Formats: sequence, C-alpha cells, structure tokens
Amino acid sequence: FGLKYDRNKRTLSQSNLSATLVSKGILQLKQRPLPKPGPLDVLVSIRSVGICGSDIHYWENGRVGDFVVEYPLVLGHESAGIVFEIGSHVTDLQPGDRVAIEPGVPCRRCITCKSGRYNLCDSMRFLATPPIDGALTEYISHPADFCYPLPDNMSLDEGAMLEPLSVGVHACRRGNVTPGSNVLIMGSGPVGLACLLAAQAMGAGEIVVTDINQERLNVADSLGATTFHADSKTLSEDIRDELDQIDLSIDCSGAETAVKTAIDVTVPGGTIVIVGLGSNEMTLPIIRATTREIDIRGIFRYVNAYPTALDMVSSGKVSIDTIISHHFELQDVADAFTTARNAAQGVMKVMVTI
Repeated sequence: FGLKYDRNKRTLSQSNLSATLVSKGILQLKQRPLPKPGPLDVLVSIRSVGICGSDIHYWENGRVGDFVVEYPLVLGHESAGIVFEIGSHVTDLQPGDRVAIEPGVPCRRCITCKSGRYNLCDSMRFLATPPIDGALTEYISHPADFCYPLPDNMSLDEGAMLEPLSVGVHACRRGNVTPGSNVLIMGSGPVGLACLLAAQAMGAGEIVVTDINQERLNVADSLGATTFHADSKTLSEDIRDELDQIDLSIDCSGAETAVKTAIDVTVPGGTIVIVGLGSNEMTLPIIRATTREIDIRGIFRYVNAYPTALDMVSSGKVSIDTIISHHFELQDVADAFTTARNAAQGVMKVMVTI
C-alpha cells in the first residue's frame, strides 16, 4: 500500500465519516463521534473493508433472519486498519501496527465461551449486526485481543479478507477435512470460494464446486476446482460420474435443491455442513440422510479461526486476494453496494478503501 507511519508525528483527524444505513435502501455518509478506546481496547484507523452478503441484505431488506436493523446503523464487518491509539492496559499492540479485526466479541465469561465456542455466546457483539455499528468508518475502537497484527508480506485488503476465509476454515473444520478428502461445495460466491481455498490448504483431494452463475464458476475453475452448472437436472448423476465418493458437502447457497443434492451424493457416513442460511421451510429427505448416517452440521460464523486463516495467507498457502474483483473509495460507497449485489455480472468481493 506504500503506507509510511511515523509514530512521532501522529495526528488524529477529527473526521469520522461513516457509511450509515438510515432506512431500508438508503445509505448515507455521515459524520459520527470519534470513539475513545477503553483500557483494553485500541483505536484503529480503518483502511480496508469488504462488503459481505449480509451487508447487502441489511441494505436492501433491513434485516437478516432474526437480526432487524435499528436505524441508523454503520455497515461493514470485514476490515483491517492501522492502530492509532492503545488503551492503558494494552501491551501487545503499538500505534502503527497494521491489524486485521475479528468482528465478533463475546462476553468471555459464560460456559459457552469458557468451553471454547465463543461464536455461540448469547452476548456476542458483532460489528454491523444490529444494534452494533460496523467498520465502514474512519475510526473504530475494538478490543485489542480481537485485533491480529499483519506481517509485512500481507496487505490490508488481505487482512480484511481473513473474515470470509475464517468462515471457510470453520466450515472445513466442522466437516473434518483431512488430506485426501473429496469435497463438494455448493455455491461459488466469496464464501464458497473461501471454503474452496481453505479446503485446498487443508489438503483436500478433489473439490467439486457448483453454482447457477457461470461467471463465478469460472473463478472456481481457475482456482483448481471441478465445476458443474447447478441448474442441470442430472446434477447428482454428473457429480457421481466425475467423482464416485464425496466425503464432505458444504452448502454455501442456502438453496433447498442444493442441500437435497448434497444428501444424495455424500457417501454413507459422510458429512454435510450448512453455511448458507436459506429458508426455515426447507423440505429435505431426512430419512435418506438418517439411514445413510449422514451428519448434517451447521456453522455460525467461526471460532478460533483467525490465526489459522492468517497463517494460510502469510505462508502463501492461500491467495485470498484472488476473490477480490472491485475496489471503491469510501466516498463512492453507494456505487460499491450497487456493484456488490450484481453477482450475475461476475462480481465477487467488493472492497472499500478508506
């Protein structure tokens, strides 16, 4: 990025311009108060933010499932930036450090947190999830232990992309990907491709990716996957003809037909991981899944995945920036959102530079 940071000449801008959802479909740039870090927090100058599908849903629909927007709300949770100020008790970060920000902060005290599954904490505060404001802003205050220093060989864009990659890491862990595992991924949007990259880094064997969007399938193909257009009536047969054993299926589409296909092609004793949140009204062949002892597992975001995702990128095992297709400045955030929803035009991950 060509950034030079002089710790002896730090100046704090009084601007905190923020991409704020003020009503359904209406996104405005507004000045908001500068946050003040607490004793265990850091003030981060945000530099790179990815637009997620959840951001699009909040923008278009005012809600994602049970999460309903309480206006106004700052969007964006895939972020990285530069530490500007540290709290009085912070010892492991310094001003000038470039960091990736894990957006979900649990209570750390409940039995769920103490058992290591803090992503399921009932008191989770997650950026850009109502009523918590997000990272499409110039400065945020965030707990230091959820900010991860970036090595010199990683860009701030790559730091922001650790968020979707962490979803892929968690999905592959839940599905027990091991060297040689054959994997089916339904949906080749940014999260589906993150699952593909994570599975490859974990040593998966052959990986099959399906989607109804040929432009996105082309990206999966370029990354080494075997691809199938998902609107084929013979999709299950086509997959079996290509690969007679699918050990793990990961659905990133949220489509009922995709989950049915996964149940049909996953080997007896195999696993299906549900990543995409579709309808609560799905009708699935549960008896077929049960009698073949197929484990169906859900995931919710990720847990303890950021360090692994960071290592995958910094070591060169994963080129996460291959998913990025567009860049916009914060002043053009409305255009960024309009572009991000155009999956039919081959749009992948849209990044906003601040």
